[in-house]
Amino acid sequence: EVQLQASGGGRVQAGGSLRLSCAASGFNWVDFAIGWFRQAPGKEREVVSCVHNSDGSTYYVDAVKGRFTVSSDKHKKTGYLQMNMLKPEDTAAYYCQVLWTCTRPFDTLTQHWSQGTQVTVSS
Repeated sequence: EVQLQASGGGRVQAGGSLRLSCAASGFNWVDFAIGWFRQAPGKEREVVSCVHNSDGSTYYVDAVKGRFTVSSDKHKKTGYLQMNMLKPEDTAAYYCQVLWTCTRPFDTLTQHWSQGTQVTVSS
């Protein structure tokens, strides 16, 4: 059974940084990717970033390029999202998921999502 636990959210001022973590288990680590999604109030969930555990290939949505860095640690079975230069528009609940690839349509391995970790950026 796939298990996901996201953590690391918090409240910061614009320009600040946070690092999110996603502890993931229940699947063959190197065959899949760790994806990060976010959902702001009144908006649909959107993909933010992804890292494939087989080769480290990554994806970033345009809005976070140059500010966010995604990575994963196969020994700790944990994915990370380093978020720098945060903006108020980054405010959302962030979720992690296991994906087949880091390309659209970002198909998930499981229908189960991590709990959200809230990121709030004040201006």
